[in-house]
Amino acid sequence: MLRDLAYFVQDITGPGVLILHSFWGLTPSVKGIADGLAEHGYTVLVPDINFGELPASEQEAVDHLGAASPDRLATLVMSSAAILYERSAPGSIGIVGFGMGGSLGLWASVRAPELVSTVVSFYGSQQIDFAGSRSAYLIHLAETDEYLSDDEAVFMEATMGLESLPVEVIRYPGTRHGFCEPDGETFDPVAYEAAWSKTIEFLDGRLMV
Repeated sequence: MLRDLAYFVQDITGPGVLILHSFWGLTPSVKGIADGLAEHGYTVLVPDINFGELPASEQEAVDHLGAASPDRLATLVMSSAAILYERSAPGSIGIVGFGMGGSLGLWASVRAPELVSTVVSFYGSQQIDFAGSRSAYLIHLAETDEYLSDDEAVFMEATMGLESLPVEVIRYPGTRHGFCEPDGETFDPVAYEAAWSKTIEFLDGRLMV
């Protein structure tokens, strides 16, 4: 699995961070993010949840996601989390997800609370019951998002709050969905730097202990 459907960075055996990319796929930019986290001291695994596809347009990416098998995605995410847990430093792992990857990361935190303690979601959402989760959450949201309504975001935060889970939600003025992805047309470098700085601070505070 690591050879064919993932990018794995283990310069040192540090705390584990699972990166779940957006519908753009396992791009060079995503690998660059993984390399940066590894240089910072983390053991990083990035499963290819597009199964080798690199869409040429946003519509192609949306169509590919719509045709994806939910069971196949779920199996890959859960097996990747288990592998990373085994190969990184002792202790729970973190997940950083973008778009659909953020949604999958939120879901995985509920399905595998014994593995996951920290989740950063960039404009991903879940309308699920968060009962059983042991994670802390950092949610980065765009000001304008055609894929995530304000009502959905509010409901997600409220369901986390019902379980008394630590959650911080940050909205970035003037941004759109995908503002933290250099591969897309809505990339905002200023907002990305601010969000990524906050992400590193959040991960370090939860995992580098």
